[in-house]
Amino acid sequence: MLYYLFTYLYKHYHLPGAGVFQFISFRAAMAVITSLLIAQVFGKNLIRILQRKQVGESIRDLGLQGQMEKKGTPTMGGLIILLAILVPVLLFAKLDNIYIVLMLLSTIWLGLIGFLDDYIKVVKKDKEGLAGRFKVLGQVGLGITVGWVLFFSNDVTVRQYLLPNGQLSAVDASSVYQDVKLMITTIPFAKNNELNYGNLFQYAGPYFNGLYSFLYIPIVILIITAVSNGANITDGLDGLAAGTSAIIGITLAIFAFVSGNSILADYLDIMYIPNSGELVIFCTAFVGACVGFLWYNSYPAQVFMGDTGSLAIGGIIAVLALIVRKELLIPILCGVFLIENLSVMVQVSYFKYTKRKYGEGRRLLRMSPLHHHYQKLGYHESKIVSRFWIVGIMLAVLTLVTLKLR
Repeated sequence: MLYYLFTYLYKHYHLPGAGVFQFISFRAAMAVITSLLIAQVFGKNLIRILQRKQVGESIRDLGLQGQMEKKGTPTMGGLIILLAILVPVLLFAKLDNIYIVLMLLSTIWLGLIGFLDDYIKVVKKDKEGLAGRFKVLGQVGLGITVGWVLFFSNDVTVRQYLLPNGQLSAVDASSVYQDVKLMITTIPFAKNNELNYGNLFQYAGPYFNGLYSFLYIPIVILIITAVSNGANITDGLDGLAAGTSAIIGITLAIFAFVSGNSILADYLDIMYIPNSGELVIFCTAFVGACVGFLWYNSYPAQVFMGDTGSLAIGGIIAVLALIVRKELLIPILCGVFLIENLSVMVQVSYFKYTKRKYGEGRRLLRMSPLHHHYQKLGYHESKIVSRFWIVGIMLAVLTLVTLKLR
């Protein structure tokens, strides 16, 4: 909203300084500052309200060090993250940008699902929370919506350059170009690193022409569901999910910035996605919200984000990656989420397999997810979190290296 106000004042009244709102870098800086301030001010007040209403986390005794000390710690702290994202974006972003609209929708959508789950758990005192099928249904619904918009909206385009041989390329800049509706994505570590989803059906005959949305939309659903659940599983130690998400958010902000800048996209030889640069404002607000939340969530936590925050931040990361056409980098960028997810799947599968074969279930890990395994080994919670952050930074750097390493 402030973007439109100061643009109007600059154009009609030539207000000194109002022109800085035209620069993404300025608005991104203002978004992260505002986000941090909101997290600080609102976070303190929300924790007091939650404590007063006795909205505390119920803890099952799993024999983990320091676990029972967390009993009664306020949850639903994800509301801090949601507010610290939404307010700066509404203030500083272009609200008619299709990508900003998608990100706001995704944030609110999954935030509401997580909030319902937390509300049922801590207010209604139902430990099961929102039934799993309703969570999945909500994630699938968002996946269909996001996939449909990205696939069919005419506002979602990539720039194609005309080569001397008459062919079009997403990455070879020339003076002749056109912005076209094309579902391509980036293949990491490949020289000609664009994958056209439509080509997956090229040998199926003309009957399947244009029907590859039936492939693309399920891929979007899978990615959103997997990353959202991965963030939810990772949220098991103080500061783990928030810190890891902040690292991922910084990486996605860089991708959004270079993908939305024609000069940088040309220099790095990557596809230029018109209007995607506006996502930098969202990314910086997201990073500010996660870092601001860490003020209260770092060990020992004063508040937990709950599903309100974890489901939302996972969904945000997934949709951001899809928009900037970097979804195939998610296994690297979100490697911490992936290994946490896999640790649960492997543990459960192996337990069921050994129970059928030997009559008793056996475990590969002392406990899943993986961070609890290290707790069982005697590592202090803060050490586990710090080392997971370090791994997250290494994976983020490796992801950024793919811009040039092909």
